[in-house]
Amino acid sequence: MSRLRARCPHCRTLTAVALEGSYECHSCGREFDAGLVRVPRAWGEGGEAMVEAAYLPLPYPEVGVVEEDTLSEQNLALAASLPERPIVLGGCCCSHVGAIEGLAARHNRLAVVWLDAHGDLNTVQSSPSGNLWGMPLRMLLDSGTIAPEDTVLVGARSLDAPEETFIAESGLRLDYEGLGPALEGADAVYVAFDCDVLEPDQEVVPFMPEPGGLSTEAATATLVRVATAKPLAGVGLTGLTAAPGNTEPLARFAAALGF
Repeated sequence: MSRLRARCPHCRTLTAVALEGSYECHSCGREFDAGLVRVPRAWGEGGEAMVEAAYLPLPYPEVGVVEEDTLSEQNLALAASLPERPIVLGGCCCSHVGAIEGLAARHNRLAVVWLDAHGDLNTVQSSPSGNLWGMPLRMLLDSGTIAPEDTVLVGARSLDAPEETFIAESGLRLDYEGLGPALEGADAVYVAFDCDVLEPDQEVVPFMPEPGGLSTEAATATLVRVATAKPLAGVGLTGLTAAPGNTEPLARFAAALGF
């Protein structure tokens, strides 16, 4: 996988070349504001639908596919191969770990906006299921890759008791009240967008729907607000099924961020 050359989504040739953060296809002449990295893995039981969703045909040049045997290897491979302006398409929310590790190394202070119906704050010891996809945000906070005061969890409404305890003790910011303070001191922001943050009857078909979520309009407005406030380091789109109708709203979410 090379960050310098990608597969054009229109002519399907490996002729989209990196140019100052964007890509220009030397075959069809189209230009793109981001590069797409697919991460077709789901670190838990029964996540095959999320694996398939990583191959949805988003209208961005495909820089490569990260598919490793362990999560640690996935994190290293993803961090090392991110384009300058990445769109990461999972797979499960563990896709965000390697992306954030790679982007945090590029910035003095990276903020993270984590939109998710779930907290993703369990540990191996506290998790009821043992699925690693319920732990990625906690992994990043415990490792010191990101700080609680620079991180905001938006839309969470299905939390386990240990996650609620961690939120109360850590100072992790929550929802729209925490959005401004989390972004305030950062020089760039990464958006982790698990599609189950949306209300289940919206356009997107998520892997693990939860009632009481955001409308697509509210989610889009949040993304615009984030992109207006700080330079965007990247975005990850996860927690999906491979329903064909998911492609168009995902592209709109990316566009709302300026991609």
